[in-house]
Order: sequence, then C-alpha cells, then structure tokens
Amino acid sequence: MASHNQSYGAGETKGRTEEKTKQTVGNIGDKAQAAKDKAQDMAQSAKDKAQQTAHAVKDKTSDTSQAAKEKTQQNKDAAQGKASQMGQSTKESAQSGKDNTQGFLQQTGEKVKGAAQGATEAVKQTLGLGQNDEAHHRN
Repeated sequence: MASHNQSYGAGETKGRTEEKTKQTVGNIGDKAQAAKDKAQDMAQSAKDKAQQTAHAVKDKTSDTSQAAKEKTQQNKDAAQGKASQMGQSTKESAQSGKDNTQGFLQQTGEKVKGAAQGATEAVKQTLGLGQNDEAHHRN
C-alpha cells in the first residue's frame, strides 16, 4: 500500500509542482510584459520630451532669427537715414560753396572792371583825351 500512497503522493506533489511552475512562469511572463510595457512607456515619454525640446528649440531659433532680421532692418534704415542726411548736408554745403564762389567771382569781376576803367581813365588823362570827353559830356 505504501507504494500506492507513495505514487499518489508523488503524483500530488508533481501536480502541485506543475501548478506552482505554471504560476511562477505566468508571474514571470506578467512581470516581463509589465517591464516591456513600462520600457515602451518610458521610450515614448522620452520621444515626446525630445520632440517638445526640439520644437522649443525651433521656436526659439525662429524667434531669435526674426529678432535678428528686425534689428538688421532697423540698422539698415538708420544707416540709410544717416547717409541721406549726410548727402543732404553735403548738397547744402556744395550749394553754399557755389553761392559763395559766384559772389566772390562777381566781386572780383567788378574789381577788375573798376581797375580797367581806372586804367583807361589814367591813359586818357595822360594822352589828354579825358578832358575832351568831359567837355563832350557837358554839351
């Protein structure tokens, strides 16, 4: 009978062992699946975070680029304004110089004309022609 009880006990032990093994394998499978799911979640979270960071960097780069473009345009406009002012100032200085030159040349011309008339009168007086002109003008 012992052999029957031993067989029965061995079968019962075998059944319990198989059940325990199945439970353990099932638990390991569940834990492996949970670890896999967690790893996938972490990978997806890291991917999302990387995309957010890349988007933020892109936005910041775009903002910085736009600000640089605006600053460049402001500097360009200021330089053009300054150049225009300088050009106008140069034009006004040239006009003033031209006006001064015309006045100087006119004065010089009048002085030369006066000197020439004086010389003509002196020559007429020396030759005795100046007296006749005065008498002629009186008549």
